[in-house]
Amino acid sequence: MAIRQIRVVPDPVLRTPCDPVRDITPAVRQLITDLLETVDDPGRAGLSANQIGVSLRAFSYNIGGKLGYVINPVLVETSGEQYSEEGCLSVPNQWYPTRRAEYAKVRGINLEGQEITLEGKGLMGRMLQHECDHLDGHVYLDRLEKDVRKQAMRQLRAQH
Repeated sequence: MAIRQIRVVPDPVLRTPCDPVRDITPAVRQLITDLLETVDDPGRAGLSANQIGVSLRAFSYNIGGKLGYVINPVLVETSGEQYSEEGCLSVPNQWYPTRRAEYAKVRGINLEGQEITLEGKGLMGRMLQHECDHLDGHVYLDRLEKDVRKQAMRQLRAQH
């Protein structure tokens, strides 16, 4: 098994937009295996490649006991609104109320190069948006309301 170390803020890899996967190589197959093995832990909902130091557009998820992954995901649809606590493996032990769409839909490909669609509401919708943000070089702290973000940044500085 290859459970990879999680990169944490302020690691610059988390602020760098990820490159698309151009070819399904053995290295990409290993990346997906590592993402799936690393996310397969209680309390982990999603994990993007850059959170384990790889700047490629791919993420894995673990929602309701279902493991999966998407390569080259693109957020194609959102609707509704939810506002609840959100956390991140790259911002350990900090949870803040975060506004997201209630529903989200992502399109990408699998390891066979076939197009796949992943969609959901609630936690699944939140995870899809959260992981696509990571792949675009953003962390959920960027979405916090101003006063909450100030509090979060103060807490982050205190930890480092």
